[in-house]
Amino acid sequence: MSEIHLHTSQISEMAPKLSAGDRVLLSGTIYTARDAAHKRIFALLDEGKELPFPLEGSCVYYAGPTPTPEGMAIGSCGPTTSSRMDVFAPRLLDLGMKCMIGKGQRSKEVIEAIQCNGGVYLCAVGGAGALAAKAVKSLEVIAFPELGCESVKRLEIEDFPLLVAIDCHGGNLFER
Repeated sequence: MSEIHLHTSQISEMAPKLSAGDRVLLSGTIYTARDAAHKRIFALLDEGKELPFPLEGSCVYYAGPTPTPEGMAIGSCGPTTSSRMDVFAPRLLDLGMKCMIGKGQRSKEVIEAIQCNGGVYLCAVGGAGALAAKAVKSLEVIAFPELGCESVKRLEIEDFPLLVAIDCHGGNLFER
């Protein structure tokens, strides 16, 4: 296991070099999206409409941050259970998404899509939303504001501590 400082702009080129168990300090741009936002994104895809962020090379964090306290960029923003997005992930990976951040095991279909598309699944520590918030430097709601905490947000992060849970070579922390 190694610790890797990684920028989100490098995920496409670095994913093949990552192994399950690697510790990653991630910096750059990520997008939050949970169940309700994924449903809306799929509706936009099905209607051929523009998405709120480019999928190519994107990194999606399964989180619904709490309201932002004064003096902070974000409220608590721990990961949600990733398996709830398993129905959506393969199509998004096929369309260019490269990285997902969440917690918990993924379905066989998602694991296959990660391998097929050279992606990666990173896990954040569940129950440590305040710790995750310290890595967030800025937040902008970019789509579906009426969804509240489940709106799509663009986050700029710095040294967000994560673990490679599933790599594009079939390595899987949940099967060790």
